Amino acid sequence: MSIREAQRPRRSAAATATRDRLFHVAMEVFAERGYHGTTVDDIVAASATSKGAFYHYFSSKQDVFLTLMDAVAGVVEAGAEAAIADEPTALRKVESALRVVLETAEARRDLVKILLVEAVGLSPALEQKRLDIHRRFAQVIQRHLDRAVVEGAIPSQNTALAAQAWLGTLNEVITQWLVTGEGRVTDRLPDLRVLLLRSIGAADARKENGS
Repeated sequence: MSIREAQRPRRSAAATATRDRLFHVAMEVFAERGYHGTTVDDIVAASATSKGAFYHYFSSKQDVFLTLMDAVAGVVEAGAEAAIADEPTALRKVESALRVVLETAEARRDLVKILLVEAVGLSPALEQKRLDIHRRFAQVIQRHLDRAVVEGAIPSQNTALAAQAWLGTLNEVITQWLVTGEGRVTDRLPDLRVLLLRSIGAADARKENGS
């Protein structure tokens, strides 16, 4: 094995570490200062790297922000999918996902604010990414609503429209909480659960104990 070949994995690991450092620092800076208040120089200074390193991995501030949006959406989606894995019915899976989304918003408030507030109307590319993420989440909801119809837990209906309505409601509830800062967003779960279950004609829309 040549010296060049031996050094290749080490350089690759170092490159990955540098990119990860830039990304995670960018996440912190965006969360603290917002999109407009953040510059590439801020990210470079906070990460103790260089502009050359930044532009080696990201083409612009918008590029790293797009990557960040995908990462935040991935955290929420992975958390929801993990939580619903052991739920016995499609309707319980949807309810569990609803709980996880609110819990994630509460636990990672600054990051969720980036996705729901900071990203709105910044540029066509960022708006397209935001809409793509919304579509991903709506498809997850629709998939489980379709199963709930098959299981007889809810009546036959336009599940695509229902999923969009659920997502719009969640988006508004969380956004209002992010902007006002009033209370805990998870405190809204019991009433929100009843409202959403009733909207799809679920027989089990009781408030008691959130079940």
